[in-house]
Amino acid sequence: MSADLMGYDEALEKFDPVMGLEVHVELNTASKMFCGCSTVFGAEPNTQTCPVCLGLPGAMPVVNRTGVESAIRIGLALNCSIAEWCRFARKNYFYPDMPKNFQTSQYDEPIAFEGFMDVDVDGEIFRVEIERAHMEEDTGKSTHVGGATGRIHGADHSLVDYNRAGIPLIEIVTKPIRGAGEKAPEVARAYVQQLRELIVALGVSEARMDQGNLRADVNLSLSVKGDDTLGTRSETKNVNSFRSIERAVRYEVQRHAAVLSEGGKIVQETRHWHEDTGITTSGREKSDAEDYRYFPEPDLVPVAPSAEWVEELRATLPENPTARRARLQGEWGFSDLEMRDTVGAGALGLVEETIAAGASPQSARKWWLSELARRANDAGVDLVDLAVTPADVARVQALVDAKSINDKLARQVFDGVLAGEGTPDEVVEKRGLAVVSDDGALSAAIDNAVAANPDVAEKIRDGKHAAAGALIGAVMKEMRGQADAGRVRELILEKLA
Repeated sequence: MSADLMGYDEALEKFDPVMGLEVHVELNTASKMFCGCSTVFGAEPNTQTCPVCLGLPGAMPVVNRTGVESAIRIGLALNCSIAEWCRFARKNYFYPDMPKNFQTSQYDEPIAFEGFMDVDVDGEIFRVEIERAHMEEDTGKSTHVGGATGRIHGADHSLVDYNRAGIPLIEIVTKPIRGAGEKAPEVARAYVQQLRELIVALGVSEARMDQGNLRADVNLSLSVKGDDTLGTRSETKNVNSFRSIERAVRYEVQRHAAVLSEGGKIVQETRHWHEDTGITTSGREKSDAEDYRYFPEPDLVPVAPSAEWVEELRATLPENPTARRARLQGEWGFSDLEMRDTVGAGALGLVEETIAAGASPQSARKWWLSELARRANDAGVDLVDLAVTPADVARVQALVDAKSINDKLARQVFDGVLAGEGTPDEVVEKRGLAVVSDDGALSAAIDNAVAANPDVAEKIRDGKHAAAGALIGAVMKEMRGQADAGRVRELILEKLA
């Protein structure tokens, strides 16, 4: 254990963790929040800009109606009240990737407020209360060149791309989450996982964490056991995977506990999460709301959605996440434990899409929760970030069902797909992985195995069919795994029994 950290169990004996999560969702609108510039990901730097999103003098913004509609739908899906009247505000601070030196956001008058989401962690339900979901615009992107860390400290120079500046964001802010205790890291992860599922179901964002479509700021403080007074919080910024959210909460609990137990004080600051080392480091001292000098945006009219419009949007909402899980569990025939493991692995949507692509529920679950989960864990990424699609998984299973490959060869197919060698069929062809179905070739391999293992062959002739396993293993080794073990067994028994 690091000298700067306290053991997690020891920390929980002395303190209660209190969390607050701020999740930024990048909407998939065709144009930016206040101008007509494209939002397509991956364009050449600074090619999707205009006087409005660059904040040039005299440029006047106009609100994106689809962005407002998406915000309302998100709010409704989170059981929020929708404001009858709200407006934008200017959040003032200087930062190189803020072309206007202020961010157009919402402050004391958000579009949605007072909601909740229930999340399931190992069969225990935690209610996460939502304080607000408000509209704002994204910033540009700074790239720090030179140095070892990719951060501004030690860099030779910095580049700024304003393509992202002005892209619509919805920021979803929870109220302080208390009472999670030792499960605080898992609750944080489960909340963001379920929130992502909901966002994808709404169709308002790709919610790709690897592309920054969805990212979380993790606020954490500790209260002394038996004292409800909130401690000073730290804010770990832009955590972009479920796994990292869980690890960041756990790390900050241990760091805070060590500082407090030694008589130190927690600094209210932003912190950077380091995926490679699993630690946070200090960023800058965290400003309070008054430091941003919020004031109403004078260039935008208030937003006042009618009750009729809100009800029209309510009718478009997807199925409630809890009801959806119960329905899918019934349809798939999963046990409570199987469903809990599927949800906990962040694989519910992936399994659902794989089944929709033609795989059986059990085979879809098998691949995602065993072979692919292992690979994701080895790579330190979430399942959704693996370079394999539900359609790929369904196709691999179809090849297994057709006896074109077996489970062992299927693992090699996934190797190829993950390495970017093409579709499952292309990988099978390029790597020569198809199962040998020629009985003549199999028969020759069996003859070789019998000759090398005469005592085993004799047992089979005497009716001890269980001994066939040894010959099957020898044949599979000679065929480099490219044989149907069931067919090999049939041929062995035909020859010897």
